[in-house]
Amino acid sequence: MILFFGTRPGKMEQRKLVGATCSYCKQTNTLNLIEQANFFHLFWIKLFKIHTNRFAECSHCKKAYLEKELPSEIIRT
Repeated sequence: MILFFGTRPGKMEQRKLVGATCSYCKQTNTLNLIEQANFFHLFWIKLFKIHTNRFAECSHCKKAYLEKELPSEIIRT
């Protein structure tokens, strides 16, 4: 019997962080929060979420911020 299992990334979700200011270029309302979850799958069927990767990117200067680099008030929004 052959079992196909492993992990795969899910759909990438993006939302704008309103009121957030980029610390690099000092532009307001240019940060986008990007989230992508990794799922465990069996026979190409998603069973459960393992981990979620989050980061923010400035649409003006293209600077990327990892989740641990973001201020806590931005993460709560």
